[in-house]
Amino acid sequence: ILASEVLDSAAGQKSLAVMDISVRRNAFGSQLDSFEWQVLFAGALTQVAFIRAPIVERVGQNVEVLATLEDGRIVAVRQGNLLATSFHPELTGEKSVHEYFLGMLAT
Repeated sequence: ILASEVLDSAAGQKSLAVMDISVRRNAFGSQLDSFEWQVLFAGALTQVAFIRAPIVERVGQNVEVLATLEDGRIVAVRQGNLLATSFHPELTGEKSVHEYFLGMLAT
């Protein structure tokens, strides 16, 4: 977990703490509650899969929000050269998140 704060971490669970964000683990439920949804990611409508997904509950001032759900919950963020998502874009065949990441590497 990249977050500096995990609000519901398991006993002894460590975080890399490299992004100024707070997350809540498994915010959408168990693996049985997995679902696909479309999010607006960096300006592109993208089909993604949420599997035991965390939610970002707080972002620091140097963190850019890249995607939210319709209700405002944050599901993708960037801080410098770090990218974090609550979803699995690789499971739906979408390429926009991967293309965005490659663009980050090119700059």
